[in-house]
Amino acid sequence: MRSIIFAISSCFFLVLGRGAFAQDTDLTKYVDPFIGTEEMGHTFPGACAPFGMVQLSPDTDSVQFIHEGKYNKEVYRYCTGYQYQDKSIVGFSHTHLSGTGHSDLGDFLIMPTVGKVNYNPGTIENTSKGYRSLFRKETEKAEPGYYTVELDDYKVKAELTATQRVGFHQYTFPATDNAHIILDLTHGIYNYDGKVLWSTIRVENDTLVTGYRITRGWARSNYQYFAMTFSKPIKNYGCRNNEKVVYNGFWRKFDETDNFPEMAGKALTANFDFSTKENEKIKVKFALSAVSTEGALKNLKAEVPHFDFDKVRKATKAEWQKQLSRVQVAASEEKKVTFYTSLYHSFINPVEYMDVDGKYRGLDHNIHQAEGFTNYTVFSLWDTYRAQHPLLSLIQPKRSADMINSMLAHYDQSVHKILPIWSHFGNENWCMIGYHAVPVIVDALVNGLQGVDKERALEACLSSANYKKYDGIGDYLSYGYVPHETSRVGASITLEYSYDDYTIAQLAKAMGKDAIAKEYMQRSENWRNLFDDKTGYVRAKSKAGEWVSPFDPLDTHAAGFIEGNSWNYSLYVPQNVSGLVSKMGGEKRFSDHLDSLFTMHIPDKYFEHNEDITREGIMGGYVHGNEPSHHVAYMYNWAGKPWKTQERINQIMKTKYLNKPDGLCGNDDCGQMSAWYIFSSLGFYPVCPGSGQYAIGAPSVDQAVLNLENGKQFTIKTKNYSSKNIYIKSVKLNGKKWDKNYVNHTDIVNGGELLFEMSSRPNKKRGISKDSYPYSTTK
Repeated sequence: MRSIIFAISSCFFLVLGRGAFAQDTDLTKYVDPFIGTEEMGHTFPGACAPFGMVQLSPDTDSVQFIHEGKYNKEVYRYCTGYQYQDKSIVGFSHTHLSGTGHSDLGDFLIMPTVGKVNYNPGTIENTSKGYRSLFRKETEKAEPGYYTVELDDYKVKAELTATQRVGFHQYTFPATDNAHIILDLTHGIYNYDGKVLWSTIRVENDTLVTGYRITRGWARSNYQYFAMTFSKPIKNYGCRNNEKVVYNGFWRKFDETDNFPEMAGKALTANFDFSTKENEKIKVKFALSAVSTEGALKNLKAEVPHFDFDKVRKATKAEWQKQLSRVQVAASEEKKVTFYTSLYHSFINPVEYMDVDGKYRGLDHNIHQAEGFTNYTVFSLWDTYRAQHPLLSLIQPKRSADMINSMLAHYDQSVHKILPIWSHFGNENWCMIGYHAVPVIVDALVNGLQGVDKERALEACLSSANYKKYDGIGDYLSYGYVPHETSRVGASITLEYSYDDYTIAQLAKAMGKDAIAKEYMQRSENWRNLFDDKTGYVRAKSKAGEWVSPFDPLDTHAAGFIEGNSWNYSLYVPQNVSGLVSKMGGEKRFSDHLDSLFTMHIPDKYFEHNEDITREGIMGGYVHGNEPSHHVAYMYNWAGKPWKTQERINQIMKTKYLNKPDGLCGNDDCGQMSAWYIFSSLGFYPVCPGSGQYAIGAPSVDQAVLNLENGKQFTIKTKNYSSKNIYIKSVKLNGKKWDKNYVNHTDIVNGGELLFEMSSRPNKKRGISKDSYPYSTTK
C-alpha cells in the first residue's frame, strides 16, 4: 500500500492510502499552468479567475501577422502570446485565448522598466533595443490565479493575480528615480499595422487613468475600455503616438507628449514615472469593460476596492479550489497533475462578458442589460460541443444555463437570426463549420437543464438550421449534401449538419413536436448521401452527383474535409454508429477498419503543411490532435469489442497527455482536449451529445466523486486498477451488475456509485450483446 501525505492544515496531517482522499485537500497544487504552453498546446500560464474575462499573462513576443507582405507562419506559435522556450518577456497583457488555433486579443500590455523611457518593444534576441526584459526560468512560477517572474534587465520582481474583471499587478522595484510603468496600446496577438482602429488614454488624476481601444482582428469590432489605478501618485507621464497624422486640428497647440492628460490616436504608448525605494512595491489595478470607462470603474470598485494584493491572490485561489472540488479524484500524484490541470483548462473558457451591473455589449454593438443570467463569450463551438460543453452541463449546470441564455441573446441580436458559430467578445467571427450551438443547447435541455426557455431555444435552433446563406445550407437542403463546388470542405459540413439535425429532432421529440422531430431525423441521415459503397468512405460529391476524383482517403488538401481526411471523417456519424457499421460491412469488418486506423503509418506529406497537426498528435492514422476524431476510440462499443476501446483509451491517455510544457498533442481549443481527458479518466465519454448517454471507456483513477450542484454525489470506483490492469472485468451500477456499454446521464445526476473491477486481461464476454450497445438511430 503506497501512502500519500496531505497537509490538511498547518498543524494537522492525515495519512491516506492510495484510493482515498480528503475533502479539503488543496487541489490547486496539482495544477500546472505551464502544461501545454509549448508549440501546439497554446495555453497561457498567467493569472485568471475561473471563467474570468481578464486573463493576465506574460507575452514573450509581439510577432506580426504579416512579414514582408506575406503571412508570417511564426505568428501561429504565439496564439496565446507566450512561448515556453523564449528567454525574454515583452510585457503583461490582460486578454488571451486558451489553446485556439487562430488568435486575437493581447489587450493593454503593461511593462515595468527602470532607466531611460523606451517606447519600442525591441526584439526577442536583443532586449536592450526596447522595453522588454530577459528572465530566467527558475524565477518563473505559476499557479491558479497567480504568476510571478523576475525581470533581469530591470531587477524588478513581477507578480500578477486577477479577479473576473480586474488584473492586479505588483512590481517590486530597486531604489531609483527612474521607475516606469509602460502602457502599450499598440501591442496585440496576431497583430498587424492598422489593427487598432482608435485608442485613448485619459489621466483623471495622479493615480487614476482611463481609456479604451477598438481593434479589428478575429473579432472584427472589439471594444475594450479600462480603468487603471496606481498605489502611489504618478510623478510624471508621457505618451507617443507612432502614426503619421495628416490633420491634427488645434490640438497642435499642446505638447501631447509631456504630462498632457488627453491622448488619442491609433498607435499610443505611454509611460508613467515614479521614484522608488529599495524593494518598494508599486501596485497597479487594471479593470476591463466592453461597455464604458464608467463600467470599468464600477468593476474596479466592486471587485478590488483595496490594494491588498495577497488578499486578492488568496481569494482567487480559493475560488479555483471551489471549482476544482466539483470533481475529487484519488489517483497517483502524476495522474492528479494531469487531471486537475485538465479541469483547470476546462474552467478557463467561456468567459464572463458583462460588467458587475449586468450591462454588456451585444452582437449588435448596442449596450444590453442581462436580466436573470450572466452573459458569456468565447464559444469555440466546433471544438467544444463534443465534450467541453457536455462536461459543463454535467458539473456546472448553472453556468451552462447562463451560457445557453447568452447564445440565445446572440440569436436575438443577430441580423441573420442564427445562433453563434464562434462567439468572440461581442462579435461573430464565423470560424469553422456546422451550427454547433444547437447540440450544446439540445444536450443540456434533454438532460434536464433548467432555466432556459425551450420554445425559444427550439425556434433559434430551427432558424440556424435553415439560414440558406450560411455555409452551403441552401444547397444542403436542395441536394441533401453540400456539393464540392459550394464548399471545398462540403463533405465535412454535410456530416456535421447531419448530426446537428439529429439533435434538433431530439429536442422536438422531447417537446412533443413530432412533425419537426420526424423531419430532422430524416435530415440526420443525409450522411448516407456522401457514403461511397464502393470505397467504403465518405467522399466529396459534385452538384451533378458525381464523386470528386482522384480520391485518396488520407488526403487533407481540398478533398472535402476540414482539419481531417476521409479516413477519420468517415467515422463521424455519432448519431447512428450502428448504421455506419452496417454500411461499412458489419461489425468484424468495422472493428478491423478501426484497428487499421490506429496501427497504420501515415506519411508526413499528408500533414506537413498543416499548422495544427504534428506527428505528436497522431497515433497510426488516428488524429487526436484535432477534434473530429475524439469519439473514434469509443466506437468499438458498437462492434461487440468494447475491450478494444479500453485499450485505445489507455494508449491515448498515456501518450497524448504528458506532464511537461509540450505535454498536449494539439491545441487545447478552449478546453475540448482537456475535457476529453477528464471524461475518459472517469471511464465514460459523450460520443453523441443529445442522446442522454455516455459511452463507457476505461477509467484511470482509483476513485472519483462528482459533487453535483443538486446536492447529490456520483462516485466512480475502480477495483484492482493499475497500469497493467486496464481492462474492465465487470461493472456494477448502484450495486447491481451493469453489462451495458454506456451509462445514462440520469444515472449520474440522480447520484449513486459506478464500480469498475479491472483486470490485466480483456473480458471478451462482457458488453457484446446487441442490447448492451450505446444509442444509435439504427439498431
